[in-house]
Amino acid sequence: MTVERYKNDIYAGVLGKIIGVYLGRPIEGWTYEKIMDTFGEVFYYKNHKTGAPLIVPDDDISGTFAFFRALEDNAYDPELSAEAMGDAWLNYIVENETILWWGGLCRSTEHTAYLRLKNGIKAPKSGSLELNGQSMAEQIGSEIFIDTWALVNPGNPGRAAQMARKAASVSHDGVAIDAAVYLAVMEAMAFEEKDMDVLLDKGLEYIDNDEFKNLVAELRSRCAAASDWYEVRGWIAAEHGYDKYPGNCPMITNHLTLLMALIMGGDDFNKSCMIACSAGWDTDCNSGNVGCLNGIRLGLAGFEKGTDLRKAVADRLYVVTSDSGSCISDAVLETRKIYHAAAELSGERVDIPKERFAFEYPGSVQGVMPYDKNAEEQVLTNIKNAMEETGACGCMLEYAGLGAGVHASASIDTFIDLQPKGKDGTSYFDVLCSPTLYSGQVVHGVIVAPAEHNPDMEFFIEYFDENDMLQELYGEKVTLNQGDNEVSWSVPDVGGHAIYRLGIRLTSTYRLDGHVVIKTLDWSDAPVEYKMGRSMEMTPSLTPWTTTTAWLKTFVSSADHFNPDYTVTFSICNAVENGVVTTGTGDWKNYSVESVITFSQQKLAGLVARAKGHRRYYGAVFTDGYAQIYRQMDTERKVIARKAFDYKIDHTYALRFAVDETQLTLYVDGVKIVEGQDFTYAGGQAGFVVDEGAILGDGFVVKGL
Repeated sequence: MTVERYKNDIYAGVLGKIIGVYLGRPIEGWTYEKIMDTFGEVFYYKNHKTGAPLIVPDDDISGTFAFFRALEDNAYDPELSAEAMGDAWLNYIVENETILWWGGLCRSTEHTAYLRLKNGIKAPKSGSLELNGQSMAEQIGSEIFIDTWALVNPGNPGRAAQMARKAASVSHDGVAIDAAVYLAVMEAMAFEEKDMDVLLDKGLEYIDNDEFKNLVAELRSRCAAASDWYEVRGWIAAEHGYDKYPGNCPMITNHLTLLMALIMGGDDFNKSCMIACSAGWDTDCNSGNVGCLNGIRLGLAGFEKGTDLRKAVADRLYVVTSDSGSCISDAVLETRKIYHAAAELSGERVDIPKERFAFEYPGSVQGVMPYDKNAEEQVLTNIKNAMEETGACGCMLEYAGLGAGVHASASIDTFIDLQPKGKDGTSYFDVLCSPTLYSGQVVHGVIVAPAEHNPDMEFFIEYFDENDMLQELYGEKVTLNQGDNEVSWSVPDVGGHAIYRLGIRLTSTYRLDGHVVIKTLDWSDAPVEYKMGRSMEMTPSLTPWTTTTAWLKTFVSSADHFNPDYTVTFSICNAVENGVVTTGTGDWKNYSVESVITFSQQKLAGLVARAKGHRRYYGAVFTDGYAQIYRQMDTERKVIARKAFDYKIDHTYALRFAVDETQLTLYVDGVKIVEGQDFTYAGGQAGFVVDEGAILGDGFVVKGL
């Protein structure tokens, strides 16, 4: 199959993108002079030098892996329109919170485009020169989100150009679109063509802008004549620096910089990213694009030529959107989505593991890291992919000197750290997310123990308690037998608080040296039962003036106000239509969601189920004298079923909304009131919706059906 042979190069492109971003992120906004004076050439991550974590939310990553979901949301239409791509912006962005730099109308290009879209101006007009002017339309943002449109079109530069042009037009115009298309075309061709000069030549065949072509030609000429990249960087600064163009992050300066990095870096992944970072200007954007193209072009072997840039990252990334259960992610999970989309566009079928963790890509560890508590007792010596050593996929946990009083423990993040260490916590982009793991879910794993004598194993979680302090809970110990061991654990009730990490702990009463392999690890579908009680029960120190709590952060809200309520659990207020609040993950399929709701002076309000973003979901609500079930799809709200219901304002009702395959049912005070059928959405998050008003929610319960 055509797409299958590109599988590892897609993964390499995803890895290259995130590695490039993490290299450039700590020095974004620094002057070239400051970078040189402080670090010189940037060959490795500098987050530890600048006081920030390595894995941070970033627009380059979130936008890249969020906006291409327009393909999935529109049945992988190869003729996907710019308008549909703009709709994906509105669905996945939480205004003033996620993905974009919210710098203001006519100050931030993407914020400006978002406001155009929000106000009913469809793409491509939303990003047009006519509407926004050159200072907005010809900035760098068109290419920083473009990589996935190439990754879903491996070896198909024509379709990559078509999709990239439409995607870029949501927020940009003019030369910014040309640059984005040029990059996407080269990335699509790089699956087959490995010569950078050939890519630079052939990519221009898709560009109809002589001025842009002349710039590329001059840049290439300068690179050919220069003894090092510093000379070319000096020319860019003198002739095409920021001061030569309107706007605060012009495309031309940065595009020339990334082309310089690709040319002068040769076939050295690390050197190319180093040049993109060390040259200044928009370091994370340029290095991210360079990393993606070279990831595709050089493949996974390209990461082995220089400094090991993969181990510290361990595949980890955040995709911060309204689809908050997909925020905590990794390079394998994102590759699967792209790989599947590429296959759908090509009319092919590919095998993708059903388990969340299957470690099917060479070198992948999917965020499995040494557990950092009680480090003095930790005897875990290494974490690596098992494929090279055993020939089979899996995550190998190696240990030495495992015996009485010590342990070998590894964990994966399932939520954000609410007590972040370092300057400004993470970055100037907020991390809005829901946990990936909840009380009441069942964790299943297959652990391969190769030796005759093997350690005991137990699952554990680390969660935030009512005082926002991290606590541990351990499952039952299981003795690992030689061979495959199927293990499972029902995650205990932690009172609705966030589960931060899931771990595996290995222990032994006598000395062992060796390893075990996590072959697969999974949990899916809705919890058997997940419940939250009243605010005062969950946070004893709550006062009437408390506006947020740790457990409240497990929800993501696009409503105007979402707060803990002193008397019940939540208060949700929204001045316009479609204020949505959700938690959960996209694989919650058949379940019920319930809460006791006090209805105030709202136009419409109730429960949400199977949400994928905040403009695609099912709602079960009271409105205008009716109990109603509807399907929200972008701007369209289609009534599926309704029944007259004389609800009273300022009265309280127990609502339960059940979604079971095609059957959608709303119960009020335990009585079935209205039901209908629809299967547009097979799974997604649960929560609340309010139009023009406010409600109080007392408790929140999700039960798998």
